[in-house]
Amino acid sequence: MLFLVPALALLAAVQIAPAADPQAPAFSLPARAGGTGTLAQYRGQVVMVNIWASWCGPCRQEMPLLENIYRKYHKRGFTLIGVSIDDDRKAADAFLAHTPVSFPVLYDTGAMLTGLYKVQGMPSSAFIDRQGRLRLLHEGYRPGDEKVYAAEIGKLLEQ
Repeated sequence: MLFLVPALALLAAVQIAPAADPQAPAFSLPARAGGTGTLAQYRGQVVMVNIWASWCGPCRQEMPLLENIYRKYHKRGFTLIGVSIDDDRKAADAFLAHTPVSFPVLYDTGAMLTGLYKVQGMPSSAFIDRQGRLRLLHEGYRPGDEKVYAAEIGKLLEQ
């Protein structure tokens, strides 16, 4: 019976979007770089939307790995959008000052995306194909999950 626990935990962490591949919910949020960032501006690219918060331990652990993934795949038509759901942008900025990233970061102080994407765990990453369809929602982070991310990104880039 104990061998089922890790398998069930893995199933809870990875949720595959319905077979119909619905369009990913659109959003427009304030950008760290200034102005507004939207999902639509990345249409035609493979996109990973990572929803995180500075107070989330697994989010903090995952962030440097996301930077590595972004740098590895960015030139192949991939982008990663980090979306902080911190109530206060200053908390997100303070964390990013110590853990810098080069990918776009948006602020969702009202945690709107958690509802749009039906997020139930932190961090969560939505994988979106070049046509704007939500292909995978991965909830939580455990060491080694970056291999799942890389495999999904590689598969979507080949399509």
